[in-house]
Amino acid sequence: MRLNSGEKFSKEIFPSLSVEALRVAQRASTYLLRSSGASGDESFGENIGLQQIRVGRITVPTSGSGQLWLHDTGHIPERYVSALDVFGSQSVAQKIQGHIVLIGTSAAGLKDIRATPMEAAIAGVEVHAMAIEQMILGHHLQRPAWMPGAEILWLCFLGAILSFLIPRYGAYKCAAIALLGLAVSILIPWFAYTDYKILVDPVYPSFVIILIYLTGSFISFLRTESEKKYVRGAFSRYLSPDLVKKLSEEPGLLELGGETKDMTIMFSDIRGFTKISESMSASELTSFINEYLTPMTDIILHHNGTIDKYMGDAIMAFWNAPIDNPNHREEAATAALAMMKGLRDFNMSLDEKSATDGKKRPPISIGIGINTGPCCVGNMGSDQRFDYSVLGDTANVASRLEGQSKTYGVSIVVGEEAVNFAPEFAWFELDLIRVIGKDEPLRIFSLVGDSGVNSEKWFLEASKIQDIFLDNYRNQRWDEAITALNKLEGVSEIDLSVLISLYRDRISVYRDQGLGPDWDGVYSATSK
Repeated sequence: MRLNSGEKFSKEIFPSLSVEALRVAQRASTYLLRSSGASGDESFGENIGLQQIRVGRITVPTSGSGQLWLHDTGHIPERYVSALDVFGSQSVAQKIQGHIVLIGTSAAGLKDIRATPMEAAIAGVEVHAMAIEQMILGHHLQRPAWMPGAEILWLCFLGAILSFLIPRYGAYKCAAIALLGLAVSILIPWFAYTDYKILVDPVYPSFVIILIYLTGSFISFLRTESEKKYVRGAFSRYLSPDLVKKLSEEPGLLELGGETKDMTIMFSDIRGFTKISESMSASELTSFINEYLTPMTDIILHHNGTIDKYMGDAIMAFWNAPIDNPNHREEAATAALAMMKGLRDFNMSLDEKSATDGKKRPPISIGIGINTGPCCVGNMGSDQRFDYSVLGDTANVASRLEGQSKTYGVSIVVGEEAVNFAPEFAWFELDLIRVIGKDEPLRIFSLVGDSGVNSEKWFLEASKIQDIFLDNYRNQRWDEAITALNKLEGVSEIDLSVLISLYRDRISVYRDQGLGPDWDGVYSATSK
């Protein structure tokens, strides 16, 4: 609470009632005013203007504008003596002798009632009594010249912390820091006031802290919403709605700048598409492709895959990006099996349309290649246009494996890396080959079915016979290899006629060539 020590009219200064009463009580002839500077302004760390008033033997500190910081003690009844008691009691007269006495009114109807920080209604004369009491006892409130600077430094420090943390960790996690700063801004002024009579402003720092927090929270909210909008727009074409939602809620999961990680890549392609396209008009072909790609895409997205791109009738997809998926090999294998089932449903729909309009639509078949390994994934392209895509040898090999599906007469060809980490599926080893563009040989497998097929008797027997065949084949025991092939033909419940015919032809050629003891059993592919 502040109380004017005087008022200036024209060129004269008139003291307040409390200061004048103190002068009269000491029989002082005048006042001494101590000031610095030439104005009543306040600068960082230094008061300019009035600093002290000396009244007799008492020195009273003031603000630069000459105000007293009043230590509001609240209403104290002992300060009051009734006028009736003064005139009617000798003891009361003796009690007040030698004291400064202020005559005033305390009745509400006489309109000298004031409000102070400690009292909602107090007699105005008691406020002057408080001031005189404070000056006599020397219980002055102080606000050091450096205090405004310290408050600004505190605000800068806390503001810098909040400005740094809120954009990175969000308003919710930083609320505790803001509340702590708010508590410090309130408790320290209270502690300084009650114990040391030092004035520290709690209002301005608290207001600024709240303002900084709310502003930072609002900016963080706008930035988060912008990131969510960007993620939704950028990935809604590639990912399932659930993954898009997860990415938009946790943008930190996304590495757009490019990163290398273990991924599973899939390529699928319609076999004989050129011949199919020749029998259709442009509009019919477009409609046909869209009808085929839609269910295939839905299956991939349902199994948490990311659509990389469409290349005519071909689909390129990958798993384990942009969101980490420890089960990416299993998800890709499950998606491939589901795509084969979806293909059967698609062919049935073609038959139904043919029955309706009488136009013949032959069923289609597809090949799928899957490979697992390290890839670089991120935004790739030019400044004008880019896509979220993958690069790397793993993707190239997956494309080559899709091409080999037709060579070996199976629907799904998978590299060894994916097979090793998903043993629960029904994998049927096909060959050890060197694909075009690769020097290292690669064991390739056909994905026959899920864990249910993996435990069926016919599959276990067929796999055992195939292992025997491959051992004989790679060791150039041609007669034993042919015997195993003949057994395989009668055991398998899947069509392996192309595979068996391929190996019979190879063995016939190898017998004539005479490979020699250094042959490693690797077949070098001659087509993509």
